[in-house]
Amino acid sequence: MTLTEATLLGREALWTVLLVGGPALLVTLAVGTLLSVLQAVTQVHEQTLSFLPKLLAVALVLAVGAGWMAAELVRFGTRSFAHAAEVTR
Repeated sequence: MTLTEATLLGREALWTVLLVGGPALLVTLAVGTLLSVLQAVTQVHEQTLSFLPKLLAVALVLAVGAGWMAAELVRFGTRSFAHAAEVTR
């Protein structure tokens, strides 16, 4: 495997991680920001009030997007193993 092939494989791995993990992270960011603003306005600074809504939002994102996320991971794994088989020949 050349350096270029390894770089392309690493880039594809990072892109797959971004695609699969990005939606959950963005939803957590949005819910956390909204809850922080709400806590600042109401002056209620309880840590447990922000944990449960973020947990539920991430669970919802994972429930809705689990099929697509699994398909992306399988696609990446299939292409990686196919490429590894070509390199060993």
